[in-house]
Amino acid sequence: MAEPFTDLLTTPLDELMAEARRLRRSTLVTYSPKVFIPLTTLCRDVCGYCTFARPPRRGERAFLTEDEVLAIARAGVEAGCTEALFTLGDRPEARYRVARDELAALGCATTLEYLARCAKRVLEETGLLPHLNPGVMTRAELELLRPVSASMEIMLETTADRLSERGGPHWVSPDKVPARRLETMRLAGELAIPFTSGILVGIGETRDERVEALLELRRLASDYGHLREVIVQNFRAKPGTRMAEHPDASLEQHLWSVAVARIVLGSDVHVQAPPNLAYDDFPLLLDAGIDDWGGVSPVTVDHVNPEAPWPAVERLRAACEARGLELAPRLPLYPEHVADLDRWADSAVAPAIRRAADAHGLAREDRWAPGEVGRVPFVVGRDPIPLELTGDELGEEELVRLFGTRGAERERVFAAADRLRRETCGDEVSYVVTRNVQYTNVCYFRCGFCAFSKGKLAKNLRGPAYLVPDEEIARRVGEAWERGATEVCLQGGIHPSFTGDYYARVVETVKAAAPEIHVHAFSALEIWQGAATLGVELGFYLERLRSLGLGSLPGTAAEILDDEVRAIICPDKVSTAQWLAVHDAAHRAGLRSNMTIMFGHVERPVHWARHLLRTQEQQARTGGFTEFVPLPFVPMEAPIYLQGRARRGPTLGEALLLHAVARLALHPLVTNVQASWVKLGPDGVRQALAAGVNDLGGTLMNESISRSAGSEWGQELAPGAMEALIRSAGRVPRQRTTTYGTPDTQQVRRSFDAAPLAEPLNPPVREAGLVRPARLVRPAAFA
Repeated sequence: MAEPFTDLLTTPLDELMAEARRLRRSTLVTYSPKVFIPLTTLCRDVCGYCTFARPPRRGERAFLTEDEVLAIARAGVEAGCTEALFTLGDRPEARYRVARDELAALGCATTLEYLARCAKRVLEETGLLPHLNPGVMTRAELELLRPVSASMEIMLETTADRLSERGGPHWVSPDKVPARRLETMRLAGELAIPFTSGILVGIGETRDERVEALLELRRLASDYGHLREVIVQNFRAKPGTRMAEHPDASLEQHLWSVAVARIVLGSDVHVQAPPNLAYDDFPLLLDAGIDDWGGVSPVTVDHVNPEAPWPAVERLRAACEARGLELAPRLPLYPEHVADLDRWADSAVAPAIRRAADAHGLAREDRWAPGEVGRVPFVVGRDPIPLELTGDELGEEELVRLFGTRGAERERVFAAADRLRRETCGDEVSYVVTRNVQYTNVCYFRCGFCAFSKGKLAKNLRGPAYLVPDEEIARRVGEAWERGATEVCLQGGIHPSFTGDYYARVVETVKAAAPEIHVHAFSALEIWQGAATLGVELGFYLERLRSLGLGSLPGTAAEILDDEVRAIICPDKVSTAQWLAVHDAAHRAGLRSNMTIMFGHVERPVHWARHLLRTQEQQARTGGFTEFVPLPFVPMEAPIYLQGRARRGPTLGEALLLHAVARLALHPLVTNVQASWVKLGPDGVRQALAAGVNDLGGTLMNESISRSAGSEWGQELAPGAMEALIRSAGRVPRQRTTTYGTPDTQQVRRSFDAAPLAEPLNPPVREAGLVRPARLVRPAAFA
């Protein structure tokens, strides 16, 4: 045994368990919602304790059919599973003719070839992530299975060769030779395959031998990084096996082994122990340092241990909460691997992993997606004790921790944000009567999340390319004023022919049509591009627009203010520094603006934290942001999602946390936090109003961008419907201006008596006769 671990054999169990708990990474304990697919129970090995493997029986198939496999998988999907665990015997064709004949009839030479076919169908037809446990494999076999699986597994069990001798538990089991199993794991490491292994406690090994096995696993984890999970499984004797009379591993043995595994493996490897094999003592495994319960199925039994049903998830949760821990579902691969899928997942599997993952790399806790019509998965509680956290206390590390809260602690974050909102804003919920005008959907920038723009890279998206003529912009503005609007919001794609003069002309057109309307217009990208095409400084250009009637800037194009993320989702757009420079210049020119964050795609919680801190820093300098607006990524038609390169938007819990944590982090610099009814829908809005939100943005009249991305919520939420929604949440509605003043009473009255909108005119862009310039202007950051 290695020198640092010699004391493990003599240290009292309670001290070992205390040290194991200290080394446990966090208060989060995970489990994998799975279905168990026993592809075949034939096996060439004859382990002395196994009842899963058995000889062929007359009239029975050697393998599940593909239809049977898919039926099990689909039942798992219906039950909310994310993992399809394929378990099978080792190379049955090497021992049984019936296996060889059936494989031949299936058009396969080996069991692993058939496994690859079945796993591929499960992945492609159900979206479940295959986790494969087929035994010893060669490099070629691992390479065959990597493109159809998210992860794989082989239990080391022991490094004691003597247990393979005559009469031992691994006698006549050639695939249980420790060196062969270690070689499979080494090859998997070289191929960057996320892997699980473990030890089997109580089959005749000594404590020294257990530690030696753990040290071998530790070396593999350290050398390759692929081994993120080690199972510490206790032996249970089964009738009808050679070891039927062998004593079960005692609870003390099991707890010792779990604690030692945590101490040997450290904090970076997850330690799992199957709860069903500990029976009613399973909560004690938490005291020994585990941070994972393994796969738990709401659909199938544990086919390896059918006599031991899994505890219900609520029992696992209760055991965790009793110890101040939180239970969370995970994927078959761990967050450390999900964070770098380019390395750890085949390109054929990575899209399914992203669809199933949340921002932390765990399994999504709900099926909600922004923009979809459906019930919200949970309701924010009304009486938790709020956390005592605001402003200066919240640095990057603490913000990331808050974004990771779940269960009762998450409710306390919501309660803290709601209390602060009440203290700062009272019970009023404000909104503005506005009209959105998107003057063109032609854009020469390559934002991967945008389903609105029509450019060379925008394929299979909705609707033809258009450009709204000046007279139509004027008509829409006049119509909006007559319908009670106090604001018009103008944004669009960046047409190659646009210069800064175009945006100036738009402002003049609007003010000519409705002199008193507030012009809330142009993203940072449009402002930057306008100034650059004219060869003038940002401040000079913004002063020009302000003199023509521009009132404020929307905070769009912020996306995530972190260039690591922007290089993926909008590689040729303005950089973080350039976006902030535009808004800094706007504020210094006397223009207000807001700050948005578009989240739920490729970024991680640390990027949310950095975005909030940059907002805080900018607001402390200039004080020009009127509100903070979280915009959940609507995935359904977004190119980056359809290409499998983004998540399915945030979960509802993540969306609500972003609003709540923003309220806490930005206080007292930014006092208004807005929710997007287009993205959250009415039920989501009600929950956000209990999590720090005091504003619902605009009534819109026309909304194209979110609907192009797949949002099913409407184009307009008229004042009557808006106020009914606010009152349904127990709050008081207030119509406001763009800068949170009180609108003219005549406009308010008009807004409630508005006539239906005329059909907007969006003529094809070719009719405008615009000329593409010889050279396109691009920001320097990612060009």
